[in-house]
Amino acid sequence: MARKPANTTTARVLALARRQGVIRLRDLAARGIHPEHIRRLCDRGLMTKVGRGLYALADREPSEHLDLIEAAQRVPHGVVCLLSALHFHGIGTQMPREVWMLIDRRAHKPRVDDPPMRFLRASGAALTEGVQRHTLDGVKVAITVPAKTVADCFKYRNKIGLDVALEAVRDYWRGRHGTVDTLVKFARIDRVERVMRPYLEATI
Repeated sequence: MARKPANTTTARVLALARRQGVIRLRDLAARGIHPEHIRRLCDRGLMTKVGRGLYALADREPSEHLDLIEAAQRVPHGVVCLLSALHFHGIGTQMPREVWMLIDRRAHKPRVDDPPMRFLRASGAALTEGVQRHTLDGVKVAITVPAKTVADCFKYRNKIGLDVALEAVRDYWRGRHGTVDTLVKFARIDRVERVMRPYLEATI
């Protein structure tokens, strides 16, 4: 009977990292792999720690969306929104220092130290409509689409400032990120159509 290679576990960990991009210690635990294996791979320079409990191949190109990936790993049922979604879609000039995320109104507020996160609550269509799941380095990240993001900016204007919402609607239109009808649709879902309409008419 042929002997199994001594590095079978190492091969499994590296294959998982290549497939997923970023792996968590819990991913290893679910496969019966002790965390010590990934620590040894880090010592050998094959893996590197990219966040709290998050690891990737050492020769992997760093992702510009690492903060979103980490946030999605920590709060898998949340939706990246507002300033973070604007930045992801290339709308406006905001450079968020935190990951902005929508969570269910009834959910417990997650305890996350890293990355820095700001949570907002929503329910029904305001939480579930206009959400697209992007695969970033093998990780599924839920992010509001451009039109929903702009509507959210008006809904939460007291949190981010009306100036940010105005910049967002102007850049949405000038950058051809979507149609007016789509924007109005999400404004209705967010119940801010009356608030948005004067600014929308002035922009168009």
